[in-house]
This record gives sequence, structure tokens and C-alpha cells, in this order.
Amino acid sequence: MAVAEAAPRAPWASRAEDSRGRLHPEPGGDARSAFRRDADRIIHSSAFRRLAYKTQVFSYHEGDHYRTRLTHTLEVVQVARSVARALGLDEDLSEALALAHDLGHPPFAHAGERVLDACMAAYGGFDHNAQSLRVVTRLENRYPDFDGLNLSWETHEGIVKHNGPVQGPLPHAIAVHAERQDLWLWSWPCAEAQVAAIADDIAYDVHDLDDGLRAGLFDLTELTGLPLVHTVLSDIHARWPDLDRARVFHELGRRMITVLIGDVVAESRRRIALAQPGDADAIRRLGHAVIGFSAETAAAEKAIKAFLFPRMYRHPRVMATMEAAGDVVRDLFARYMADTQALPEEWRASVEGRGEAARARRIADFLAGQTDRYALAEHARLFDRAPELR
Repeated sequence: MAVAEAAPRAPWASRAEDSRGRLHPEPGGDARSAFRRDADRIIHSSAFRRLAYKTQVFSYHEGDHYRTRLTHTLEVVQVARSVARALGLDEDLSEALALAHDLGHPPFAHAGERVLDACMAAYGGFDHNAQSLRVVTRLENRYPDFDGLNLSWETHEGIVKHNGPVQGPLPHAIAVHAERQDLWLWSWPCAEAQVAAIADDIAYDVHDLDDGLRAGLFDLTELTGLPLVHTVLSDIHARWPDLDRARVFHELGRRMITVLIGDVVAESRRRIALAQPGDADAIRRLGHAVIGFSAETAAAEKAIKAFLFPRMYRHPRVMATMEAAGDVVRDLFARYMADTQALPEEWRASVEGRGEAARARRIADFLAGQTDRYALAEHARLFDRAPELR
């Protein structure tokens, strides 16, 4: 069966009609399933729109063709839906989880997160996955009857367990979310959440190779030592020996996504056949992931990450930009903590009269919601010196 072909709904798929519900009960209202409504609410949220100006690897000023946090998210959605469709899972739930997985990411990619976590070390730390839960349960204020987006239990679970079962100590945003403590137990998430997580890996492996090639951080000849990439490149060169460089890049990415999705589908079917889960909760109780790469492809995928870490994420050009960006986040946090009058009026009102820890958490909420360009504008407003993001 082709990867794109829809399989019959699997017994172990999540079922919107059997959802554990929402924090605040709501009438159905229309023909959409609960999970489809979750995905739609995320798409219409302010946090989702702001992803357009948040860094993936290259800051927005470095070029219009590099991935942003938003385009990365959309690529994750495409991969997640393809895998979910082939496995007979709920595509809408996988989409909702792919859409939400980076909502809590601060500006300037992982550099911004590292700095914000250091700033918050005395107040419970900062984790972007946990912050995504905080966004959808507290920080989005769109509805008259509740804070957050009031998503389904299953969507909350998948956001929390994006990286697998949650083990203590719990990140702050999870620990304080008492209404759903049953989420944070030892169990694995549903299969749709596992699909969204591996789709994240597939998307950023492939598009970071593409962006790195486009930026000239490395060349195609340097990728021949990577088993999966070598195989795909060899076939491309054999079929089109005179293909121009740009088309080779695109064909490489397209074929790698196809190979990785195909491997996940085949391996997941094998694991499910061995486990014989009867329903979605049986997936949670297995004690291991059912969605994953085969051993051979897992090793090849690990080799891609091992290549990208020094050659892209720690490349001097990228590091110089991210170090300057980290200074922006550090400066803003310190200024807001020392002088709440520096905050915009609506945020100032939410921190005044609070203790130090509560004030720090609200400032972290404000900083995490900022886009790269807003953070730079705030820094220019509050400081005489301007960072050099080059």
C-alpha cells in the first residue's frame, strides 16, 4: 500500500467521539469532530500566527527562503498527516498536535530558550513544551467563558508528552496545571501524539539539511558519509547526472521525506502487530513507543543529527547570531524584572503586586510570546546599544 493511501480506522486509533472531554464543557455546535475543532482553534490563535516571525535556525533578516518556526510547523503537519493516514489513526488529532508543538517556543530558537531557562532557574525554569500547554490553557484569551483554547484532553496530553512520558520533576507549566494531573502519569501518549513527535524529527532533519545547503554552511559532497543521504544522492545523480544544484537540493529533500515516512509506517506496523493493542489506552499502557524508525534508519537519522550539530547548529555564523540574540532575551528579562514600568500596560497590570516568582513567570510568558522582530524592537526601545544579528 502506498504511504499516502488511507488505511481503515485502526482499533487503537484515538476516537473523538470517545474523548475524555474539555476542561470547560461546550456544546458541539457543528459537524466538526472534537479534534478537528482543536486543530482549527490552534490555527486561529495569536500564538500560532506569531510563529511566522520566530527563528527556526536562521533569523528572519537572513533571507526569505529559510524556514521559520511557522513553516517548520506546517511541514511537521504534512508529515504527521501522511503517517497517521497510512496507519489508520486520527489525522485531525495528529494535525492538532503538530500545529501546537512549538506554540511555547520563545524568540531566537533554542538560544532564546536556553537563556530564558537560565533566567528562570530560580523560579522553576522554562521549557518550551511545557510553555505550549500554558499557552493553550491560560495565555490565549479569545473566549468569553474561559482562558486558553479549551482543547480536548487528548490534545493536552499530546502536547505535554511530545517527547514521551513525563517524569519528575515536572516543568513548572505542567506542575501547576492541576486540572489535568491524570495526564502527567507514567504512560506513553496516544499513537497520534507519537506520530506528531516523529514527524517533528523528520521535518527538521530534512529541512535543516536543505537550509544548511542553501546557506552554504556545507556542500553536497560533505553529505556522502551519511548513509541515508548517500543512497538518495547516488540515485539522483545516476538518473539525472547533469541536474542543477537547486533541483538536486529539492529532490534530495523530497525523497528523504518519502523514505523516512515509509520506514516509520513499516516499522510502526511491525511493532503494532507484535503488541496487538485493542484500543488507544492499550497504546498508552505498553511501556514503549509503537511509532518509530527501524533500527537501521534510526542509526542513519542519528548520523544526520550528529552531522548537523557541529556543522550547522554550532557553525560560527549561526552561533554569532544566536549569542547576540541570547543577549537580547537576557537584557529584556533583567530590565522587566528590575522595572515593571518597562512592560506594556496590559502586561504591567498583570505583574504589579505579585511576588517575585509570580512576576518572573509572567515576564517569561511575555518574553516567550515575542517574535524575533518584536524582541529586537523592544531592545531598541529600552537600550541605547543594539545587538548585531548578522
